[in-house]
Amino acid sequence: MIFCLSFIYLIDTMKDQINASFMEDNSSYYLIIESQKPQSRYVRDLLSYKELYFFLAWRDILVRYKQAFFGIAWALFRPVLCMVVFAFIFGRVANLSSGNVNYSLFVFAGMLPWLFFSSIAIDTCNSLVGNTNLVSKIYFPRMIIPMSQIIVNLVDFSVATVLLLIISVIAGDVNGLTLLSLPIWIALLIFLSAGVGLWLSALTVRYRDFRLIVPFFVQFGMFLSPVGYGSFVIPDQWQLLYSLNPLVGIINGFRWAFFGISCPCMLLSICCTVVMTVLILVSGFIYFRKMERSFADMI
Repeated sequence: MIFCLSFIYLIDTMKDQINASFMEDNSSYYLIIESQKPQSRYVRDLLSYKELYFFLAWRDILVRYKQAFFGIAWALFRPVLCMVVFAFIFGRVANLSSGNVNYSLFVFAGMLPWLFFSSIAIDTCNSLVGNTNLVSKIYFPRMIIPMSQIIVNLVDFSVATVLLLIISVIAGDVNGLTLLSLPIWIALLIFLSAGVGLWLSALTVRYRDFRLIVPFFVQFGMFLSPVGYGSFVIPDQWQLLYSLNPLVGIINGFRWAFFGISCPCMLLSICCTVVMTVLILVSGFIYFRKMERSFADMI
């Protein structure tokens, strides 16, 4: 009996010592969550959770096209239908110029960045509110949720861009030299959409009205951007004010990349776009981080 009790005591003592040494050797596996975490560490967290980006994006892609009769073809129907309507109204009825380029392709090149931007704006509005269980129960950088919407919409954008490229090559309107600049305009579009998405996702958590306001302003903003027409139809005295819309420079850049056409105030619009994109992205990141600590309470 005494021997058994001594053996049990010895085993318990050895177990405690083993656990203590294991904790010392693996102290790096502890995660300490601080409310005032430096921004550099937060950025490292965003990179370390990179698998979560693709998981959330893949989930949303499956939900979007699951049991859809046309499937991924919807990524083509939307820009093509919009192109037909705008080309008829502005090209046939209003008889506006397209710079010696087929008006349908001219509209298509302007429609692609606009549809990507508008989809990001609408999707990010509901992203945090639609993932209440994730936000309120587990820790991860909340910024991943709205940013994953960029990957989702990049799928549709890529499919439509390939279609535009194929049609432009067949029609003989594509400019191979300026086409090399296309990644620059895509990067600007992604950064701008990311900044707007951060602002809208954070604001929607606090003010749910944005879910109703944003779709209205998205439709209104289509006519304030050179989607169905060229920037050269805007009078010179209004060009500076018009160029404050960051999408103006991006859309002009897309058309220049595909067809080599430009407008007199293209350099002004590009400079305004770069400045506005940086301001929106940086301020969106700061505001999102400021509001992130209260998301779980307000959502």
